[in-house]
Amino acid sequence: MAQENKLGTEKIGKLLVQFSVPTALTLIVNSLYNIVDQIFIGHAVGIDGVAATNVAFPLFILTAALALMIGDGCAANISLALGRKEEEAVERFFANGLLLLFLAGIGVSIVGMVFLKPLLLFFGASTSVLDISAEYTKILLWGIPFSVLTMALTAVIRADGNPRYMMRTMMLGAAINLILDPIFILGFQMGVKGAALATIIGQFVSGSLALAYIPRMEHIRFCKDKMALEGKYVLGIFKLGFPSFCMQTATAATQIVMYNLMRKYGALTIYGSEIALSAYGVMTKLYQIAHAMFVGLAAGTQPIHGFNFGAKQFDRVRQTYRIGFFASLVISFVWFGIFRWGGAFIAEIFVQDEPLFLEFTEYCFRAYMLAFFLYGPPQVTASFFQAIGKPMKALLVALARQVLFLIPMALLLSQRGGMDGALNAAPIADTLAFLLAMALVSYEFYSWRKISNIAEARDHYNGEA
Repeated sequence: MAQENKLGTEKIGKLLVQFSVPTALTLIVNSLYNIVDQIFIGHAVGIDGVAATNVAFPLFILTAALALMIGDGCAANISLALGRKEEEAVERFFANGLLLLFLAGIGVSIVGMVFLKPLLLFFGASTSVLDISAEYTKILLWGIPFSVLTMALTAVIRADGNPRYMMRTMMLGAAINLILDPIFILGFQMGVKGAALATIIGQFVSGSLALAYIPRMEHIRFCKDKMALEGKYVLGIFKLGFPSFCMQTATAATQIVMYNLMRKYGALTIYGSEIALSAYGVMTKLYQIAHAMFVGLAAGTQPIHGFNFGAKQFDRVRQTYRIGFFASLVISFVWFGIFRWGGAFIAEIFVQDEPLFLEFTEYCFRAYMLAFFLYGPPQVTASFFQAIGKPMKALLVALARQVLFLIPMALLLSQRGGMDGALNAAPIADTLAFLLAMALVSYEFYSWRKISNIAEARDHYNGEA
């Protein structure tokens, strides 16, 4: 831990590439687990299979919320402690975080098993797909502990300075899933059971390799005797990780609300509930890939922000935010184009020879993602506030799009416009979330400049005296 940390000396642009690209690829690969399953299920089982596995997705987003709260909270505190050269704090944050991960993974699996069908009904499953969804989800719950470890340790290993390791680990797990999916689903005719089994085998490999890296960390040391939970460190992890938890929980809440609206109002159209659920689910899968790129970029800025803020190198913090902001805008415009003009092509990858499904999926993409070119900057802004130890502002930005704007508007507009109203709520929410993020970060940097000017004036006055 005594060696110089490159987070305080390396060029910002180079650091962002080194940290963001592997992180984004790691998250994209994690999203591909579900997407690959969906593609094979769509071809082997059909629309009912796609709908059944879609409604299980909120459960795993909620699991990710727990994992990221612990992982991101632990990593943010570790980055700040590394910048301040507080070795004891680094060790205790990591040891406490690791124990919390084991407890969270086992706890979610047990709760999911006990309340499986009520949860799936709450998430929006129709009675016609409930049994298929339960069959799929029950198997996936066995892989939750390894999935939690993989997602959370990604953030910690990134804070240690080696994001590429987790990228390779996740890619190996995804490759195993990709190879086993056609074997289990098509070869052994296992349907949704085969998809779930292929997924948990990949997660087991990724989780095991993540644990195997712990003894090889450069700046973080694992001390078994410091694993006993201590209130100070647990609260510190939850405090800085809470925005990540809320962001993921808000994503799950949005999907639960939208799945229920698609089921309700889809039944009143020529498309029907199953097509509406399936098409919206396909869109959210692609959205998860786009979202993974923004989260990867934001997460890549986090250790740079945290270390330099802890080391009081504020110019590097501002430079990191500026580069991250403009990178997020570029990515947003690229994905806006994909959503705008690629809907029909993407739909055919999942389900073929279903004209109504293809028609509704294309419309769904265009309506829901109308203002997606503004999506990225709020993600970077939330990560910035989280990294500098301001969780309330991070929480406000993280929750703005989904909780403050999207869910209330979807419920309100759907009462008057049905399914159209629900879909049209998203671009309004994207615009308002962008404006709120820009207002908060502008005020933050203004306050920094004001404090700096006061300090300079005081130094000048003392010098003259």
